[in-house]
Amino acid sequence: MAADRPESRETDNRDHSGGAPPPVTRTVATSAGTGPPPGSAPPGSAPPGSGSGQRQAWLIWGAAVVTYLAAVFHRGTLGVAGPLAIERFEVGPAALSAFTVLQVGIYAAMQIPTGLLVDRFGSRRILTAAVLLLGCGQLLFALATSYPMGLLARGVLGVGDALTWVSILRLVATRFSARQYALVATFSAALGALGGVAATFPLTALLGALGWTWTFLLVGGITAAYAAVTAGVVRDVPGTTSRGEDASDILRKVRSAWAIPGTRLAFWAHFGTMFVPNALSLLWGYPYLVEGVGVPPATASVVLSLLIIGQVAGGPLVGAIIGRFPACRMPIVLGYLGGNGLAWLVLLSFARPPLAVVCAAFLVFAMGGPVSSIAFALVRDYNPISQVGTATGIANVGGHSATALSVLSVGVVLELVGGYRVALLALVAVLLLSAFRTAVWWRRTRAAVLTAQDRGEPVPVLVRRRRWDLAEAEPAPAT
Repeated sequence: MAADRPESRETDNRDHSGGAPPPVTRTVATSAGTGPPPGSAPPGSAPPGSGSGQRQAWLIWGAAVVTYLAAVFHRGTLGVAGPLAIERFEVGPAALSAFTVLQVGIYAAMQIPTGLLVDRFGSRRILTAAVLLLGCGQLLFALATSYPMGLLARGVLGVGDALTWVSILRLVATRFSARQYALVATFSAALGALGGVAATFPLTALLGALGWTWTFLLVGGITAAYAAVTAGVVRDVPGTTSRGEDASDILRKVRSAWAIPGTRLAFWAHFGTMFVPNALSLLWGYPYLVEGVGVPPATASVVLSLLIIGQVAGGPLVGAIIGRFPACRMPIVLGYLGGNGLAWLVLLSFARPPLAVVCAAFLVFAMGGPVSSIAFALVRDYNPISQVGTATGIANVGGHSATALSVLSVGVVLELVGGYRVALLALVAVLLLSAFRTAVWWRRTRAAVLTAQDRGEPVPVLVRRRRWDLAEAEPAPAT
């Protein structure tokens, strides 16, 4: 058990800091080999090892995760269709970046509302709405010939995209045990990343064969039709949705989740870990490789796919490690942030870096997707199940708001200076900001864990005090 691991350095915790009353309806797994104590599993969830219950859970999960695969595919279509979009809509780099900024910005803005909607209506209804919006948005994009119409289409896609991931994570939280959650969540992200693979060279081939209109009509129609599958197969666990709430209840719920130090740490960990692979795969990776590095378009598509392949391979690995050794969660996050910074230092030291250096750096960046899933493990541990959707939405705002900020910054700098080597420094600046804020909340959550330990309260993983720890838990700032 965690109490037998005094050497652990885990930093997350339930809200024992005084900022808000600690959730009393939620208990968590404490370490490798131990599941949640009796009564802590979500109501109606299938117990580990239960044959029929587990088979049903995996079937429902499989139908749901396909929606995330579709969302990632549609999100990444501009990564290779960007040059065609410039010609079709007659715009420059900054205006092109506005497509992605709008879509990702809507995604980020929708995360807390999505969490509230999923807590209220369940994953089945929200996922069905998501695939309908994704399909309709892509159909509209296929027919758009003007820049404003294209922006509207990407906005509809952004809303549909925003509804998927939080819905799947809440479904996983209610259908699987706490011990299984980290692995299933990261495996979900890895499978969803296959949508990004489809949005690289397969989409390039399809665009070459069918052209803009028929390609997006085809993928949009298939996506919209999948709503029949989500409506027919996905099922929520009875009793896990919340009652109707008025505005004051909703505000209180959001503030309660935000006041938990573990939720705040999850936000900044997610902010820092996923924006680099997102910014490169969604928009700037392909033109950087073709125009900045000078590789052929076919080679650029293959190199860009490394961002996805690394996520697919790394997701289950990270999930297995943090599921068995939860004390490794924050060291992995901090190690990735440091490795990311080192990769940029090496990459940008070359005017035109060798292809081997570019591939190595992209593989490092690719691990941001799997590592970002640690944020959701923190959220799942330290929030009551009725609040998991809301808290997950808060954490998910982090990485996608960082993505929107970084994509826009690169586009603006590129238009001003005209060189990718300088423009990509915008990503480094966002990385430094995220590393600083993650470190701040790491120390605060460690202090909250230590305060709880001193009071004799249970914590997910026991922490040993270090010289650099805060003296005591600080109340979370008022929202």
